[in-house]
Amino acid sequence: MKNNLLLYGKWSTGQPDQARGDHDRWRELELVGSNFGQSSGRIVNSLAGPDDTNGEASTCGRILIFLSWVLVVLTMPFSLLVCFKVVQEYERAVIFRLGRLMQGGAKGPGIFFILPCIDAYARVDLRTRTYDVPPQEVSKKVLTKDSVTVSVDAVVYYRVSNATVSIANVENAHHSTRLLAQTTLRNTMGTRHLHEILSERMTISGSMQLSLDEATEAWGIKVERVEIKDVRLPVQLQRAMAAEAEAAREARAKVIAAEGEQKASRALREASEVIGDSPAALQLRYLQTLNTISAEKNSTIVFPLPIDILTYFMKSKEAFAANT
Repeated sequence: MKNNLLLYGKWSTGQPDQARGDHDRWRELELVGSNFGQSSGRIVNSLAGPDDTNGEASTCGRILIFLSWVLVVLTMPFSLLVCFKVVQEYERAVIFRLGRLMQGGAKGPGIFFILPCIDAYARVDLRTRTYDVPPQEVSKKVLTKDSVTVSVDAVVYYRVSNATVSIANVENAHHSTRLLAQTTLRNTMGTRHLHEILSERMTISGSMQLSLDEATEAWGIKVERVEIKDVRLPVQLQRAMAAEAEAAREARAKVIAAEGEQKASRALREASEVIGDSPAALQLRYLQTLNTISAEKNSTIVFPLPIDILTYFMKSKEAFAANT
């Protein structure tokens, strides 16, 4: 009303253009206000719908819980046999009430209470499990980066770290972990050469453990250790590698023998030079050799013969040949 009087005053005072502009602006503001009211009403209605649904569900849930308590009281003490459950020290119980996960997480170890007909629970074993990746099947054979077919035998040690997550987030945590271990083993071996697989088992095991642990964390699984027990090669490849290794050893043996002969020839040349400078050294070496032979227990009899006598006969033979 106040706005209408203000516009009428502007018309009456000779300001029709300004009054017309003010009227148009007020009209736009009214349209925006009406649209905003309709939008807010739709938003409120949409928000009120789920609240009503949740309210009805909570009301039904309270009624069912009340009826369950009535059933427990009426059938007491026989109902206590059904309501009280026990889990071991290495187990946890995940309880669902009317299909929803109860607050407080997993129960146990010890005694816990459930309501009949509306509560369901699942036992989860927290002990470490061992999974042996079998190498006998053809599907478990791995193709390395250098196109060599090998059969790998690995062991995976894992346990459930979060019982609630292992039940709520995955259908079968143990089966999923085993399938993932097989796939991870195949992928890891496919990026390695054969000599790396044979010589770097600890490094490969560590990388597999980190990859599996990171992937299974969302399932409530903790991969503690991965070990590669054995790497089996085809028979033909084993024979080829054995022949290659034998040839390499023979080549190294020949090189070592040649180096020994070379060093021995150099030593003999130096010894001959020393003996040539001192003839008495040859006699001493001769006597030393006789001493070595006589130290052994044998029936060999050695008569020492001076080398000078032989040289005398050789000189006499040369002189006789010259005269004739």
